[in-house]
Amino acid sequence: MKTQKVVMITGASAGIGAALARQFQSSGFQVVLLARRMERLEVLAKNLNSVRAGSALALECDVTHAEQLKTAVGSALAAFGRIDGFVANAGFGVAGKVESLSVGDYRRQFETNVFSVIESFKQVQGELEKSRGFFTVVGSVNSYLSLPTASAYAMSKFAVRAFTEALYWEMKGNGVSITLACPGFIETEIRKVNNEGVFHERARDPVPEWIMMSADQAAGLIARASIKRKKEVRVTLHGKVLIFIARHMPWVLSPFLNRVSRGREKWNEVDSEGR
Repeated sequence: MKTQKVVMITGASAGIGAALARQFQSSGFQVVLLARRMERLEVLAKNLNSVRAGSALALECDVTHAEQLKTAVGSALAAFGRIDGFVANAGFGVAGKVESLSVGDYRRQFETNVFSVIESFKQVQGELEKSRGFFTVVGSVNSYLSLPTASAYAMSKFAVRAFTEALYWEMKGNGVSITLACPGFIETEIRKVNNEGVFHERARDPVPEWIMMSADQAAGLIARASIKRKKEVRVTLHGKVLIFIARHMPWVLSPFLNRVSRGREKWNEVDSEGR
């Protein structure tokens, strides 16, 4: 009997994380779900296990705590015996003008969006080298484009892109593929999470529905890119266009950025993750 592959997913309680769990399960993987909101994870795991018994494991984990990540990896190995993939998806966005943000706000942003990604890789590197697996990071269009009132968030995503770029080349000879996903606006709860990382269910999403891609569609693209061991996948058409303009015709964005800078106190980031 062929051994099933195992993937761990952070931020799996909602949004792209939950959608990734469904996508990987449909591709034959056993999935290990990590997030802080255990009640949501248990519902998702129950639904996945009703499709294929024993295919999902829910583990409470705050990715900013190294010991919790270490424990989660140990629990995954105890349950399934191997790890073939890891998707670092957990994250949130700190928004506000530089003058209104503290240095602590920037540190908190980096703890979740950057340092937890590095810690996650360090915890699973040995297992991924054994399985010749993949490590996928959910970044953002903001890793190419920094917008007014999104400096902390954009900085974190620029840093993540730099990290995965270096890691891609370092892992070339170790058999581990590194994939960076750069989504634009996705139907998720991230824009309902405040600067402290607290979710507010009744908060209004300022992004119009017509421009957003569904979490399931985005997760399908990211899962396929991970399995196919692609270096990068840019998700959503508007995301691809923005990245192209930012890299090759930045002057085109000047009128838009001036308007944003003058007219908005808070910019909700161009991104994707569920936490």
